[in-house]
Amino acid sequence: MTVSLFIYAMLGVATFPFIYYLISLYSAWGFFRRRSVPGPKSEFTPPVSNLKPIRGVDPDAYENFASFCRQDYPDYELLFCVGERDDPAVPILEKLARDFPERRITVLFGTSGNAANDKVAKLARLVSEARNEVVVISDSDVRARPDYLRTVVAPLADPKVGAVTCFYVPTEEKTLAESLQTIGMVSDFYAGILVARQLDGVKFALGPTIATTRTRLAGFGGYKAIENQPGDDLLVGRLIAEQGYEVELLPYTILTVADYGSMPDLLHKRMRWVVVMRHMRPWGHLGLLFTQGLPWSLAAVAIQPTATVALGYLGAYLGLRLAMTWLIGVRGLGDRALWKKLWLIPVWDALAFFIWIFSFVRSSIRWRGGEYYIRDGQLVPVTANPAEK
Repeated sequence: MTVSLFIYAMLGVATFPFIYYLISLYSAWGFFRRRSVPGPKSEFTPPVSNLKPIRGVDPDAYENFASFCRQDYPDYELLFCVGERDDPAVPILEKLARDFPERRITVLFGTSGNAANDKVAKLARLVSEARNEVVVISDSDVRARPDYLRTVVAPLADPKVGAVTCFYVPTEEKTLAESLQTIGMVSDFYAGILVARQLDGVKFALGPTIATTRTRLAGFGGYKAIENQPGDDLLVGRLIAEQGYEVELLPYTILTVADYGSMPDLLHKRMRWVVVMRHMRPWGHLGLLFTQGLPWSLAAVAIQPTATVALGYLGAYLGLRLAMTWLIGVRGLGDRALWKKLWLIPVWDALAFFIWIFSFVRSSIRWRGGEYYIRDGQLVPVTANPAEK
């Protein structure tokens, strides 16, 4: 009797991911059905400062930067901040200035202080040097279409909107790791974002694009206040939302160029993000256990190995995961080529599950060649043992 109760209890818990998947489908359907992207000829076009922290050279860096010089927007400047004058990105930025003399391009060197988060320290300086009230912050691996600035700035015409962010998709996929990352973003990360929006509103931002104002940033102390913390994009959205403003998530995509090509690179990238989330949202991270449909379905089949259970759980898992990925990626974001990668969904889910497990024993993260601990919400650089130097 006790064994039977345990089996039924486990079978019941194994359905929890399906409930999450259904909420994901409902959230995605509602978002993409009702939301519309502001027209490319929006009349709200205040002067804009584009801010880019730079460290090293990303693949296709020149084309990424040049796309911001080709914006269909009346008045904007480009500000880059690099750490040292011998940074390999400097010659590319100099070429950019020569090729686009009509654009106002400024390159800043160095930051004040000794912040653990080099990117955020650069953003603090960029905001302080910006000429305009409206700022658009984007990563160095982002490539924008000509309507980008008009689209992401337009919602700021509403005084209730404090920040704008949007989805991102890769320019192309050359390796299995890059295809896995795309499947993970669409079927896992974006699904979670849309569920969070449905249940609690948008209280975060996505790093590849944050459009806001210097006033909204100053409202929480600016980047200087978070220069030793990880997850700056999430924090900026949260801190602006806590001031009572809306964070607008657009059903619009920008392009990113992958800065990894191998499975180890992807694992490091994913592990960094998961470990940061474990520290920033510990209970939410723990709750991810009940969104893992593949391991729970396999567990259900293992404890009750019948054809009915196998067909019911594995069939529901595959059907719901395919539906989520199609609704978000194909119908919502317009990625027509996603069909060819749907077979990777179980591969990604297995990989993501093991990364989630190992995140509980991982004590440091690797980012841009540096390694850091996260202690009390702060980034602490890992100091090499002198004996190992």
